[in-house]
Amino acid sequence: MAMRPPVPVPTLSRRAKLVIGVVAVLLVLFTVVGTLTNVYVDYLWFDETNYTEVFWTEIQTRALLFAVAGLATGGLVALAIHLAYRFRPTFRPMSLEQQNLERYRQSLEPRRKLVLTAVGVVLGLFAGFTAQGSWQTWLTFRNSTDFGRTDPEFGLDISFFVFDYPFYRLVLGFGFAIVLLALIGSLLTHYVFGGLRLQTPGQKLSGAARVQLSVLLGVFLALKSVAYWLDRYGTVYSGRGNVFTGASYTDVNALLPAKNILVFVAAICAIAFFANIFFRNTVLPAAALVLLLFSSLVIGVAFPAIMQQFVVRPSADQREAAYIERAIQSTRDAYDLSDVQFVDYGTDSGDDGAADDDSGEAGDDTGTDAGESTATPSPADLAGDAGTISNARLLDPNVLQPTFLARQQIRNVYGFPETLDIDRYTDANGVTQDYVVAVRELDSSALSGNQTNWINQHTVYTHGNGFVAAPANQVVSGEGGGEPNFTTGDLPTSGNIDVEQSRIYYGELLNVNGTDEYSVVGAPEGASPREFDRPQSGSEGQVNNTYDGEGGVSIGSFFRQLTYAIYYRERNFLLSGAVNDNSKVLYVRDPRDRVEKVAPYLQVDGDPYPAVVDGRVVWIVDAYTTSDAYPYSALQSLGEATTDSLTGAGTSALPNDQVNYVRNSVKATVDAGDGTVTLYAFEDDDPVLQTFMKAFPGTIEPASEISDELRSHFRYPEDLFKLQRDVLTQYHVDNPSDFYNANDFWQVPSDPTENTADNQPPYYVLSQRVGEPNSTFQLTSALNALNRENLSAYVSVSSDPETYGEMQVLQLPGNTQFRGPRQVFQSFNTNSEVRPDLTLFDSSSSQAVFGNLLTLPIGTSGLLYVEPLYVQGTAENSFPLLQKVLVNYGDRVGYGDTFAEALDQVFGDGAGDAAADSGTGGTPAPVPDPTTTPPSDPAGPSTEAPADEGGAGESPSLDAAVTDINDALSALAEAQRSGDFEGIGRAQADLQAAIEAYQAASGQSAPASPTG
Repeated sequence: MAMRPPVPVPTLSRRAKLVIGVVAVLLVLFTVVGTLTNVYVDYLWFDETNYTEVFWTEIQTRALLFAVAGLATGGLVALAIHLAYRFRPTFRPMSLEQQNLERYRQSLEPRRKLVLTAVGVVLGLFAGFTAQGSWQTWLTFRNSTDFGRTDPEFGLDISFFVFDYPFYRLVLGFGFAIVLLALIGSLLTHYVFGGLRLQTPGQKLSGAARVQLSVLLGVFLALKSVAYWLDRYGTVYSGRGNVFTGASYTDVNALLPAKNILVFVAAICAIAFFANIFFRNTVLPAAALVLLLFSSLVIGVAFPAIMQQFVVRPSADQREAAYIERAIQSTRDAYDLSDVQFVDYGTDSGDDGAADDDSGEAGDDTGTDAGESTATPSPADLAGDAGTISNARLLDPNVLQPTFLARQQIRNVYGFPETLDIDRYTDANGVTQDYVVAVRELDSSALSGNQTNWINQHTVYTHGNGFVAAPANQVVSGEGGGEPNFTTGDLPTSGNIDVEQSRIYYGELLNVNGTDEYSVVGAPEGASPREFDRPQSGSEGQVNNTYDGEGGVSIGSFFRQLTYAIYYRERNFLLSGAVNDNSKVLYVRDPRDRVEKVAPYLQVDGDPYPAVVDGRVVWIVDAYTTSDAYPYSALQSLGEATTDSLTGAGTSALPNDQVNYVRNSVKATVDAGDGTVTLYAFEDDDPVLQTFMKAFPGTIEPASEISDELRSHFRYPEDLFKLQRDVLTQYHVDNPSDFYNANDFWQVPSDPTENTADNQPPYYVLSQRVGEPNSTFQLTSALNALNRENLSAYVSVSSDPETYGEMQVLQLPGNTQFRGPRQVFQSFNTNSEVRPDLTLFDSSSSQAVFGNLLTLPIGTSGLLYVEPLYVQGTAENSFPLLQKVLVNYGDRVGYGDTFAEALDQVFGDGAGDAAADSGTGGTPAPVPDPTTTPPSDPAGPSTEAPADEGGAGESPSLDAAVTDINDALSALAEAQRSGDFEGIGRAQADLQAAIEAYQAASGQSAPASPTG
């Protein structure tokens, strides 16, 4: 039978080859130009922000690791393949196997160098790209700083585990990869060229193949011996204990001895393979491999498993006790929870420590055992908590964005973030007040019509303008009832917070759906300003301006205009008359993005906030140093632990990185006007921060450079607090046995107001802490019992400069049934007075909107829940107005038009006098002497004078005192509405003097000075 001639391989014409070549060159050219453009644009940005040290250090480190890993991997693997070919047998036994391989040899021979080069280059590129991603591992290893603390098992400084161990593992991993790739390449080469003959009778390996494979296997086993040695230190991350992290009883008493033995077994096996070079006997290395496999299974796997099953499990709480103590202490150290103040709080009386009788017992504010009788606080008792009551927050920054838009947007090009912020300011009289604050940013998503063309979008509408603030404990009464009292706002910005530079070129709304909104600013000298700045006061016109800040990258030259035309794929950089010799381009304008870019080694908090410092609006951004290599510390998923009901709705989500060490080591500021980024070493004793400061010298300012005014606006960061409270739910337990059995564990409650399973967010409040006489700005959270809705603890951490970071945990008695947030919220919803109103509010034309449910400790035994209730219309552009305030204490619910009214319902008449909306400016009224007749209406105007003691008629002195009291109350209310803190102080002083005059006229002793 005649054989069919082979089909010729199709060949390409010269024209086709030319076209393919041109296309390939163009693709490579576009890729190279695009990559170089991106790098150059990055460099220009770093140069503009004065952080080129970060740019060059990262580039050089990545390049170094790429080169070393690429050359080592590609070069050594190619060398192994070359040696296998170089020492191929000259003569090969004739067999069917070799005949079949001959065709491959003939195909490879002419292209051998090309194939070898291609293999080396491809493997080198893969290895290089993999290695350069670990640039921080190399930098931290090279610049490591001692922690000054040693681990309890090996006695090594913590820095070994955090900085050195990850690098050793990285190098070892590349070592294994290189040896395995070299082994595979050598085997294939020896097989194709006859050094390895699987199906040919006689000797299976040539001498050269035996030597090369023995060396490679010996190196592999030597690396395995090193890996066993490093595995010993890896026990500090063991999860064998299930309920804790770190070396367990089994790890220490079974696994560690096994790893020590396996180190020597693997070393002996490696020597056996090296010996095979000379003895030419496969029995010895084969026996060594069997020995290693058997040893690793028996003493490395079976023995620890048997000990865990039959020795540890029957009495695990006792066997693991010492190791659980290590884990508890290390986890607290790693999450900066070693100095938490735990206070025994509450009462042993029935429900919430708020029983009507006096049988309840409460510990004092120093944490003593229960033993004092307590009852529902009287109005006089509440005066001791005036700092909490008067500052109770009625404005929810998570609800009021539509209200801010309706009242302070001014033009459609402006907007406010979905979630507003809380900050505090101190007036000239030293009175500190917390505010709901926001900046009026440019909202490019709101541009419409002709506003969306390139000229308007990128050269006219370039920035926002203005700072808006409203006291968090006040709303406007009267016609505008329920609205925030904007004490700072409007355009130009005016009010009680002095803002000199209010233009907002950098903000949170300038990164829409991950797209960086750039602006081109600057105009020729003498040219008319073209940037829309604000509406013209008192007319329909507008005021324009020209950007004069230091920020932005100059694009006056044709080359840079071409660069940005390529980068943004926008020809207007070359064609538009708006781009001139004085032009700058502003980009990377989100505060978080700017900080992440200049400090890529930091994790950035999800909620930057604006503050006015020295007359300028700056964004304050919290940044963290983290590690996943702290020994004995429990790993947490950063993204999961910091997610709550607000994440993604105005608060950015953090990545799902695993961490077991965190510090708020850096406070960063981003100037809203010129984009200047400043990093401050807030915790300069942090070894991780010190390590990065060595790697990037001069990029972080010392803490001494933080001004007092800036420091006064620092808040304890939310994401760190959420991470810490998640850890505290378990690691507050001291007793190892209780920890193992999950006794007294807590959990973060779900957010009842959002009707979701997501965690309730922490809340900033200005209130008194237990045992402290003055109000402090705190971040707080309630914690429930595990798998129950009852409250178990209340966590607060101070943000005041003098006590910053001091964390207090109020531990509630386990034998009481304190209501948790969801239970309190349900009691509100089912209340006989509240329910009808909710039905009325939730109609076709309106809806009820619950605000944040705040938990506030009162005295030494009780918890006060406060929740504002807003009503919002369903029509377009409707916004929520505060209509009601709900209060819960124990089993009592208060429901009133004002906070003061709700307090009166719960605690009795006069209790609400300390509230900011009581009409007394948050000043508690004096407690009248029951033997005398008080003023007829201390909360409002009165025209009826009291009778004198003899009942003979009116007293002129008492009349004058009552008039003075009423005048002072009116002045106080007016000052409070206008945000005039100096006026509030004067009115309070007048009120006190009038009260003293009344007391004197009526024969009473003068009361103590009221708390403002």
